[in-house]
Amino acid sequence: MNYLASFIFAVILVAGIGFFVWNIKKLIRNIKLGKEVDANDNKAQRWKNMIRIALGQQKMVVRPVAGFLHIIVYLGFIIINIEVLEIIMDGLFGTHRLFSDFGTVYNVLIGSFEILALLVFVSVIIFWIRRNIKRIQRFIKPEMKGWPKQDGNMILYFEMILMGLFLIMNGADYQLQLMGAEHYVKAGAFPVSQFLEPILSGLSEGTLIIIERTAWWLHIIGILIFLNYLYYSKHLHILLAFPNTYFGKLNEKGQLDNLESVTKEVQLMLDPNADPFAAPQENEEEAAPEKFGASDVLDLNQIQLLNAYTCTECGRCTSECPANQTGKKLSPRKIMMDTRDRLEEVGKNIDANQGEFKDDGKQLLDNYITREEIWACTTCNACVEACPVSIDPLSIIIEMRRYLVMEQSAAPVELNNMMSNIENNGAPWPYNQMDRLNWKDEA
Repeated sequence: MNYLASFIFAVILVAGIGFFVWNIKKLIRNIKLGKEVDANDNKAQRWKNMIRIALGQQKMVVRPVAGFLHIIVYLGFIIINIEVLEIIMDGLFGTHRLFSDFGTVYNVLIGSFEILALLVFVSVIIFWIRRNIKRIQRFIKPEMKGWPKQDGNMILYFEMILMGLFLIMNGADYQLQLMGAEHYVKAGAFPVSQFLEPILSGLSEGTLIIIERTAWWLHIIGILIFLNYLYYSKHLHILLAFPNTYFGKLNEKGQLDNLESVTKEVQLMLDPNADPFAAPQENEEEAAPEKFGASDVLDLNQIQLLNAYTCTECGRCTSECPANQTGKKLSPRKIMMDTRDRLEEVGKNIDANQGEFKDDGKQLLDNYITREEIWACTTCNACVEACPVSIDPLSIIIEMRRYLVMEQSAAPVELNNMMSNIENNGAPWPYNQMDRLNWKDEA
Protein backbone atom coordinates (compact mmCIF):
# COMPACT_ATOMS: atom_id res chain seq x y z
CA MET A 1 0.00 0.00 0.00
CA ASN A 2 2.88 2.38 0.82
CA TYR A 3 4.39 1.75 -2.62
CA LEU A 4 1.11 2.67 -4.32
CA ALA A 5 0.76 5.83 -2.22
CA SER A 6 4.36 6.81 -2.98
CA PHE A 7 3.78 6.24 -6.69
CA ILE A 8 0.62 8.37 -6.70
CA PHE A 9 2.43 11.06 -4.76
CA ALA A 10 5.34 11.05 -7.23
CA VAL A 11 2.95 11.36 -10.20
CA ILE A 12 1.13 14.31 -8.57
CA LEU A 13 4.44 15.97 -7.67
CA VAL A 14 5.93 15.58 -11.16
CA ALA A 15 2.70 16.79 -12.79
CA GLY A 16 2.47 19.83 -10.52
CA ILE A 17 6.10 20.86 -10.95
CA GLY A 18 6.02 20.07 -14.66
CA PHE A 19 3.01 22.29 -15.31
CA PHE A 20 4.65 25.04 -13.25
CA VAL A 21 7.86 24.83 -15.33
CA TRP A 22 5.78 24.93 -18.54
CA ASN A 23 4.06 28.11 -17.36
CA ILE A 24 7.36 29.70 -16.38
CA LYS A 25 8.80 28.95 -19.83
CA LYS A 26 5.79 30.65 -21.39
CA LEU A 27 6.26 33.61 -19.05
CA ILE A 28 9.93 33.97 -20.03
CA ARG A 29 9.00 33.69 -23.72
CA ASN A 30 6.47 36.51 -23.36
CA ILE A 31 8.93 38.78 -21.54
CA LYS A 32 11.55 38.15 -24.21
CA LEU A 33 9.13 39.50 -26.83
CA GLY A 34 10.24 42.92 -25.62
CA LYS A 35 13.32 44.76 -26.79
CA GLU A 36 16.59 43.78 -25.17
CA VAL A 37 18.01 46.28 -22.72
CA ASP A 38 21.35 46.31 -20.94
CA ALA A 39 20.75 46.43 -17.20
CA ASN A 40 23.85 44.70 -15.86
CA ASP A 41 25.70 47.83 -14.79
CA ASN A 42 26.56 48.42 -11.12
CA LYS A 43 25.79 44.85 -10.06
CA ALA A 44 26.70 45.53 -6.43
CA GLN A 45 23.98 48.18 -6.14
CA ARG A 46 21.48 45.96 -7.93
CA TRP A 47 22.08 43.08 -5.53
CA LYS A 48 21.78 45.52 -2.64
CA ASN A 49 18.43 46.78 -3.95
CA MET A 50 17.12 43.25 -4.37
CA ILE A 51 18.10 42.24 -0.85
CA ARG A 52 16.81 45.47 0.67
CA ILE A 53 13.52 45.82 -1.24
CA ALA A 54 12.46 42.29 -2.25
CA LEU A 55 13.93 40.21 0.56
CA GLY A 56 13.96 42.87 3.28
CA GLN A 57 10.51 44.29 2.40
CA GLN A 58 11.83 47.80 3.07
CA LYS A 59 9.21 49.68 1.07
CA MET A 60 6.29 47.63 2.41
CA VAL A 61 6.56 49.10 5.89
CA VAL A 62 6.09 52.66 4.62
CA ARG A 63 2.45 51.86 5.39
CA PRO A 64 2.92 50.22 8.81
CA VAL A 65 -0.31 48.21 9.18
CA ALA A 66 -0.33 46.64 5.74
CA GLY A 67 3.46 46.32 5.81
CA PHE A 68 3.53 44.49 9.15
CA LEU A 69 0.77 42.08 8.10
CA HIS A 70 2.47 41.45 4.78
CA ILE A 71 5.78 40.64 6.48
CA ILE A 72 4.01 38.08 8.70
CA VAL A 73 2.43 36.38 5.69
CA TYR A 74 5.66 36.62 3.70
CA LEU A 75 7.84 35.12 6.46
CA GLY A 76 5.18 32.59 7.36
CA PHE A 77 4.98 31.19 3.86
CA ILE A 78 8.74 31.06 3.42
CA ILE A 79 9.47 29.44 6.78
CA ILE A 80 6.45 27.12 6.97
CA ASN A 81 7.18 25.79 3.51
CA ILE A 82 10.48 24.46 4.83
CA GLU A 83 8.30 21.64 6.13
CA VAL A 84 7.23 20.95 2.55
CA LEU A 85 10.66 19.37 2.09
CA GLU A 86 9.84 16.84 4.81
CA ILE A 87 6.38 16.24 3.32
CA ILE A 88 7.90 15.56 -0.09
CA MET A 89 10.47 13.16 1.38
CA ASP A 90 7.78 11.38 3.39
CA GLY A 91 5.56 11.13 0.32
CA LEU A 92 8.28 9.71 -1.91
CA PHE A 93 9.74 7.23 0.60
CA GLY A 94 6.59 6.30 2.50
CA THR A 95 7.97 7.55 5.82
CA HIS A 96 6.36 9.74 8.47
CA ARG A 97 8.06 12.80 9.98
CA LEU A 98 11.39 11.79 8.48
CA PHE A 99 13.29 14.60 10.19
CA SER A 100 12.00 13.83 13.68
CA ASP A 101 15.41 12.41 14.65
CA PHE A 102 16.64 16.01 14.96
CA GLY A 103 14.97 16.02 18.39
CA THR A 104 14.89 19.40 20.09
CA VAL A 105 15.66 21.26 16.87
CA TYR A 106 12.71 19.54 15.21
CA ASN A 107 10.44 20.43 18.13
CA VAL A 108 11.43 24.09 17.90
CA LEU A 109 10.88 24.14 14.14
CA ILE A 110 7.41 22.56 14.26
CA GLY A 111 6.44 24.85 17.14
CA SER A 112 7.64 27.90 15.20
CA PHE A 113 5.76 26.75 12.09
CA GLU A 114 2.54 26.47 14.07
CA ILE A 115 2.82 29.91 15.63
CA LEU A 116 3.56 31.42 12.23
CA ALA A 117 0.64 29.52 10.69
CA LEU A 118 -1.71 31.05 13.25
CA LEU A 119 -0.29 34.53 12.67
CA VAL A 120 -0.65 34.09 8.90
CA PHE A 121 -4.25 32.91 9.35
CA VAL A 122 -5.12 35.97 11.46
CA SER A 123 -3.29 38.35 9.12
CA VAL A 124 -5.11 36.97 6.09
CA ILE A 125 -8.46 37.49 7.82
CA ILE A 126 -7.51 41.12 8.50
CA PHE A 127 -6.51 41.53 4.84
CA TRP A 128 -9.90 40.12 3.80
CA ILE A 129 -11.72 42.54 6.10
CA ARG A 130 -9.73 45.48 4.71
CA ARG A 131 -10.64 44.47 1.15
CA ASN A 132 -14.27 43.45 1.54
CA ILE A 133 -15.73 45.12 4.63
CA LYS A 134 -13.67 48.22 5.30
CA ARG A 135 -13.30 48.63 1.50
CA ILE A 136 -10.15 50.72 1.44
CA GLN A 137 -10.29 53.10 -1.52
CA ARG A 138 -7.37 51.67 -3.46
CA PHE A 139 -9.07 48.27 -3.52
CA ILE A 140 -12.34 49.49 -5.04
CA LYS A 141 -11.05 51.46 -8.02
CA PRO A 142 -12.67 50.67 -11.42
CA GLU A 143 -9.80 48.44 -12.57
CA MET A 144 -10.27 46.24 -9.50
CA LYS A 145 -13.76 45.04 -10.44
CA GLY A 146 -14.39 41.51 -11.69
CA TRP A 147 -11.43 39.13 -11.91
CA PRO A 148 -8.86 41.32 -10.05
CA LYS A 149 -11.14 41.44 -7.01
CA GLN A 150 -11.91 37.72 -7.22
CA ASP A 151 -8.22 36.93 -7.62
CA GLY A 152 -7.28 38.94 -4.54
CA ASN A 153 -9.87 37.12 -2.44
CA MET A 154 -8.99 33.74 -3.98
CA ILE A 155 -5.43 34.09 -2.77
CA LEU A 156 -6.62 34.91 0.74
CA TYR A 157 -8.90 31.85 0.76
CA PHE A 158 -6.02 29.70 -0.50
CA GLU A 159 -3.80 30.90 2.33
CA MET A 160 -6.45 30.35 5.01
CA ILE A 161 -7.18 26.82 3.75
CA LEU A 162 -3.49 25.86 3.56
CA MET A 163 -2.78 27.13 7.07
CA GLY A 164 -5.94 25.47 8.39
CA LEU A 165 -5.00 22.12 6.82
CA PHE A 166 -1.50 22.39 8.28
CA LEU A 167 -2.86 22.87 11.81
CA ILE A 168 -5.52 20.15 11.44
CA MET A 169 -2.86 17.73 10.16
CA ASN A 170 -0.66 18.48 13.15
CA GLY A 171 -3.57 18.37 15.59
CA ALA A 172 -4.61 14.89 14.45
CA ASP A 173 -0.95 13.77 14.42
CA TYR A 174 -0.55 14.99 18.00
CA GLN A 175 -3.57 12.99 19.18
CA LEU A 176 -2.28 9.88 17.42
CA GLN A 177 1.09 10.34 19.12
CA LEU A 178 -0.62 10.51 22.51
CA MET A 179 -2.53 7.30 21.68
CA GLY A 180 0.71 5.54 20.70
CA ALA A 181 -0.57 4.75 17.21
CA GLU A 182 1.76 2.80 14.93
CA HIS A 183 4.15 4.96 12.83
CA TYR A 184 3.15 8.11 14.78
CA VAL A 185 6.31 8.57 16.81
CA LYS A 186 6.37 11.28 19.45
CA ALA A 187 8.02 14.21 17.72
CA GLY A 188 7.42 17.90 17.36
CA ALA A 189 5.95 20.62 19.56
CA PHE A 190 2.36 21.67 18.89
CA PRO A 191 1.70 24.96 20.72
CA VAL A 192 -1.31 25.80 18.52
CA SER A 193 -2.80 22.56 17.17
CA GLN A 194 -2.87 21.02 20.66
CA PHE A 195 -5.86 23.26 21.34
CA LEU A 196 -7.83 21.22 18.81
CA GLU A 197 -7.87 18.43 21.42
CA PRO A 198 -11.51 19.11 22.56
CA ILE A 199 -12.61 18.44 18.97
CA LEU A 200 -10.33 15.50 18.21
CA SER A 201 -9.78 13.70 21.51
CA GLY A 202 -13.00 11.67 21.41
CA LEU A 203 -12.37 10.25 17.95
CA SER A 204 -11.15 6.72 17.25
CA GLU A 205 -7.65 5.97 16.04
CA GLY A 206 -8.91 5.05 12.58
CA THR A 207 -10.88 8.30 12.25
CA LEU A 208 -7.89 10.35 13.37
CA ILE A 209 -5.67 8.63 10.80
CA ILE A 210 -8.19 9.45 8.07
CA ILE A 211 -8.28 13.09 9.22
CA GLU A 212 -4.48 13.35 9.43
CA ARG A 213 -3.88 11.66 6.06
CA THR A 214 -6.62 13.65 4.33
CA ALA A 215 -5.23 16.95 5.66
CA TRP A 216 -1.72 15.83 4.68
CA TRP A 217 -2.70 15.04 1.09
CA LEU A 218 -4.87 18.13 0.69
CA HIS A 219 -2.10 20.32 2.11
CA ILE A 220 0.56 19.20 -0.37
CA ILE A 221 -1.88 19.11 -3.31
CA GLY A 222 -3.07 22.57 -2.29
CA ILE A 223 0.51 23.87 -2.32
CA LEU A 224 1.03 22.49 -5.85
CA ILE A 225 -2.25 24.02 -7.02
CA PHE A 226 -1.27 27.34 -5.45
CA LEU A 227 2.14 27.15 -7.13
CA ASN A 228 0.54 26.76 -10.56
CA TYR A 229 -2.15 29.34 -9.85
CA LEU A 230 0.56 31.97 -9.42
CA TYR A 231 0.98 32.39 -13.19
CA TYR A 232 -2.66 33.47 -13.52
CA SER A 233 -2.61 35.66 -10.43
CA LYS A 234 -1.25 38.95 -9.21
CA HIS A 235 0.73 36.85 -6.72
CA LEU A 236 3.24 36.09 -9.45
CA HIS A 237 5.21 38.84 -7.70
CA ILE A 238 6.18 36.24 -5.09
CA LEU A 239 8.66 34.97 -7.68
CA LEU A 240 9.26 38.01 -9.88
CA ALA A 241 9.84 40.63 -7.18
CA PHE A 242 13.46 39.47 -6.93
CA PRO A 243 14.53 39.88 -10.58
CA ASN A 244 12.34 42.98 -10.89
CA THR A 245 14.05 44.80 -8.03
CA TYR A 246 17.44 43.68 -9.36
CA PHE A 247 16.75 45.19 -12.79
CA GLY A 248 15.08 48.31 -11.37
CA LYS A 249 16.23 51.78 -12.39
CA LEU A 250 19.37 53.03 -10.70
CA ASN A 251 19.39 56.59 -12.03
CA GLU A 252 17.45 59.45 -10.48
CA LYS A 253 13.70 58.92 -10.70
CA GLY A 254 13.15 62.27 -12.39
CA GLN A 255 15.66 61.47 -15.12
CA LEU A 256 14.09 60.38 -18.39
CA ASP A 257 15.85 58.20 -20.94
CA ASN A 258 16.52 60.17 -24.10
CA LEU A 259 16.32 58.55 -27.51
CA GLU A 260 19.88 58.08 -28.77
CA SER A 261 19.02 59.00 -32.36
CA VAL A 262 17.29 62.23 -31.29
CA THR A 263 20.16 63.13 -28.96
CA LYS A 264 22.64 62.75 -31.82
CA GLU A 265 20.43 64.88 -34.06
CA VAL A 266 20.30 67.69 -31.49
CA GLN A 267 24.05 67.49 -30.91
CA LEU A 268 24.56 67.77 -34.66
CA MET A 269 22.35 70.86 -34.81
CA LEU A 270 24.27 72.50 -31.96
CA ASP A 271 27.71 71.65 -33.31
CA PRO A 272 28.96 74.70 -35.27
CA ASN A 273 31.60 72.57 -37.02
CA ALA A 274 29.18 69.87 -38.19
CA ASP A 275 28.09 69.63 -41.80
CA PRO A 276 24.28 69.38 -41.78
CA PHE A 277 24.31 68.04 -45.35
CA ALA A 278 26.79 65.25 -44.69
CA ALA A 279 25.52 61.73 -45.32
CA PRO A 280 25.04 59.71 -42.09
CA GLN A 281 27.59 57.06 -41.34
CA GLU A 282 26.61 53.42 -41.46
CA ASN A 283 26.48 52.99 -37.67
CA GLU A 284 24.38 56.14 -37.34
CA GLU A 285 21.81 54.73 -39.73
CA GLU A 286 21.56 51.59 -37.62
CA ALA A 287 21.06 53.68 -34.46
CA ALA A 288 17.84 55.20 -35.80
CA PRO A 289 14.87 53.19 -34.47
CA GLU A 290 12.28 51.71 -36.79
CA LYS A 291 9.60 53.26 -34.62
CA PHE A 292 9.68 56.07 -32.10
CA GLY A 293 8.01 55.26 -28.80
CA ALA A 294 5.55 52.43 -28.24
CA SER A 295 2.02 51.69 -29.34
CA ASP A 296 2.00 48.01 -28.38
CA VAL A 297 3.76 45.65 -25.99
CA LEU A 298 6.21 44.47 -28.65
CA ASP A 299 7.59 48.05 -28.72
CA LEU A 300 8.40 48.00 -25.01
CA ASN A 301 11.59 46.60 -23.52
CA GLN A 302 11.94 43.40 -21.54
CA ILE A 303 12.22 45.14 -18.17
CA GLN A 304 8.95 46.98 -18.77
CA LEU A 305 7.25 43.66 -19.60
CA LEU A 306 8.79 42.11 -16.49
CA ASN A 307 7.34 45.06 -14.56
CA ALA A 308 3.88 44.26 -15.90
CA TYR A 309 4.02 40.65 -14.73
CA THR A 310 5.43 41.69 -11.35
CA CYS A 311 2.62 44.12 -10.49
CA THR A 312 1.08 43.21 -7.13
CA GLU A 313 -2.09 45.25 -7.82
CA CYS A 314 -1.69 46.72 -4.34
CA GLY A 315 -2.71 50.15 -5.63
CA ARG A 316 -0.11 52.14 -3.73
CA CYS A 317 0.94 53.79 -6.99
CA THR A 318 -2.62 54.82 -7.85
CA SER A 319 -3.36 56.11 -4.34
CA GLU A 320 -0.26 58.35 -4.54
CA CYS A 321 -0.96 59.57 -8.10
CA PRO A 322 -1.98 63.28 -8.04
CA ALA A 323 -3.83 62.92 -11.34
CA ASN A 324 -5.91 60.06 -9.98
CA GLN A 325 -6.55 61.95 -6.74
CA THR A 326 -8.10 64.82 -8.70
CA GLY A 327 -10.50 62.52 -10.55
CA LYS A 328 -8.53 61.91 -13.75
CA LYS A 329 -8.84 58.50 -15.43
CA LEU A 330 -5.15 57.77 -15.06
CA SER A 331 -4.31 54.87 -12.74
CA PRO A 332 -0.67 53.69 -12.80
CA ARG A 333 -1.85 50.29 -11.55
CA LYS A 334 -4.23 50.02 -14.52
CA ILE A 335 -1.36 50.88 -16.89
CA MET A 336 0.56 47.84 -15.61
CA MET A 337 -2.50 45.57 -15.55
CA ASP A 338 -3.41 46.55 -19.11
CA THR A 339 0.15 45.94 -20.28
CA ARG A 340 0.13 42.48 -18.72
CA ASP A 341 -3.30 41.66 -20.20
CA ARG A 342 -2.24 42.75 -23.67
CA LEU A 343 1.02 40.78 -23.37
CA GLU A 344 -0.95 37.68 -22.42
CA GLU A 345 -3.20 38.24 -25.43
CA VAL A 346 -0.18 38.51 -27.71
CA GLY A 347 1.28 35.34 -26.17
CA LYS A 348 -1.93 33.41 -26.85
CA ASN A 349 -1.91 34.76 -30.41
CA ILE A 350 1.60 33.37 -30.88
CA ASP A 351 0.60 30.00 -29.38
CA ALA A 352 -2.38 29.78 -31.74
CA ASN A 353 -0.25 30.60 -34.80
CA GLN A 354 2.63 28.16 -34.37
CA GLY A 355 5.03 30.62 -32.75
CA GLU A 356 4.30 33.60 -34.99
CA PHE A 357 2.35 36.73 -34.06
CA LYS A 358 -0.37 37.61 -36.52
CA ASP A 359 -1.83 41.10 -36.50
CA ASP A 360 -5.10 41.03 -34.57
CA GLY A 361 -6.03 44.63 -35.24
CA LYS A 362 -5.40 45.60 -31.63
CA GLN A 363 -2.67 47.40 -29.73
CA LEU A 364 -1.93 48.51 -26.19
CA LEU A 365 -2.58 52.16 -27.00
CA ASP A 366 -6.26 52.97 -27.64
CA ASN A 367 -7.54 49.37 -27.24
CA TYR A 368 -6.33 49.05 -23.65
CA ILE A 369 -4.91 52.38 -22.53
CA THR A 370 -6.62 55.57 -23.68
CA ARG A 371 -4.87 58.74 -24.75
CA GLU A 372 -6.71 60.61 -22.04
CA GLU A 373 -4.99 58.43 -19.44
CA ILE A 374 -1.44 58.92 -20.64
CA TRP A 375 -1.77 62.69 -21.10
CA ALA A 376 -3.17 63.05 -17.57
CA CYS A 377 0.21 61.99 -16.16
CA THR A 378 2.25 64.79 -14.57
CA THR A 379 5.49 62.70 -14.71
CA CYS A 380 5.96 63.39 -10.99
CA ASN A 381 7.25 59.81 -10.33
CA ALA A 382 5.03 59.39 -7.27
CA CYS A 383 3.94 55.98 -8.61
CA VAL A 384 7.54 54.84 -9.05
CA GLU A 385 8.46 55.96 -5.55
CA ALA A 386 5.43 54.25 -4.01
CA CYS A 387 5.83 50.84 -5.67
CA PRO A 388 7.09 48.24 -3.16
CA VAL A 389 8.74 46.14 -5.90
CA SER A 390 10.40 48.83 -8.10
CA ILE A 391 7.88 48.91 -10.96
CA ASP A 392 8.07 51.93 -13.29
CA PRO A 393 4.65 52.71 -14.87
CA LEU A 394 5.92 56.14 -15.96
CA SER A 395 8.38 54.65 -18.46
CA ILE A 396 5.50 53.00 -20.37
CA ILE A 397 3.49 56.23 -20.35
CA ILE A 398 6.47 58.17 -21.71
CA GLU A 399 6.99 55.63 -24.52
CA MET A 400 3.36 55.91 -25.60
CA ARG A 401 3.56 59.69 -25.50
CA ARG A 402 6.65 59.54 -27.70
CA TYR A 403 4.79 57.42 -30.20
CA LEU A 404 1.89 59.87 -30.38
CA VAL A 405 4.12 62.93 -30.73
CA MET A 406 6.88 61.59 -32.97
CA GLU A 407 5.02 59.04 -35.07
CA GLN A 408 1.52 60.48 -35.30
CA SER A 409 2.01 64.18 -34.48
CA ALA A 410 -0.95 63.70 -32.17
CA ALA A 411 0.03 65.79 -29.16
CA PRO A 412 -2.79 67.66 -27.37
CA VAL A 413 -3.54 71.18 -28.58
CA GLU A 414 -2.26 72.65 -25.33
CA LEU A 415 1.10 70.94 -25.73
CA ASN A 416 1.41 71.99 -29.37
CA ASN A 417 0.65 75.58 -28.39
CA MET A 418 3.24 75.46 -25.63
CA MET A 419 5.92 74.11 -27.97
CA SER A 420 5.08 76.78 -30.55
CA ASN A 421 5.41 79.46 -27.87
CA ILE A 422 8.79 78.10 -26.81
CA GLU A 423 9.93 78.14 -30.43
CA ASN A 424 8.64 81.64 -31.14
CA ASN A 425 8.87 83.39 -27.77
CA GLY A 426 11.50 81.40 -25.86
CA ALA A 427 8.95 80.58 -23.16
CA PRO A 428 5.74 78.52 -22.84
CA TRP A 429 3.55 81.62 -22.55
CA PRO A 430 1.97 83.37 -25.57
CA TYR A 431 3.70 86.69 -24.90
CA ASN A 432 6.48 88.42 -26.75
CA GLN A 433 9.67 88.72 -24.74
CA MET A 434 9.28 92.50 -24.71
CA ASP A 435 5.82 92.19 -23.09
CA ARG A 436 6.60 89.76 -20.30
CA LEU A 437 6.91 92.37 -17.59
CA ASN A 438 3.73 94.22 -18.46
CA TRP A 439 1.96 92.53 -15.58
CA LYS A 440 3.78 94.78 -13.11
CA ASP A 441 2.06 97.81 -14.57
CA GLU A 442 -1.33 96.24 -13.86
CA ALA A 443 -0.58 95.51 -10.19
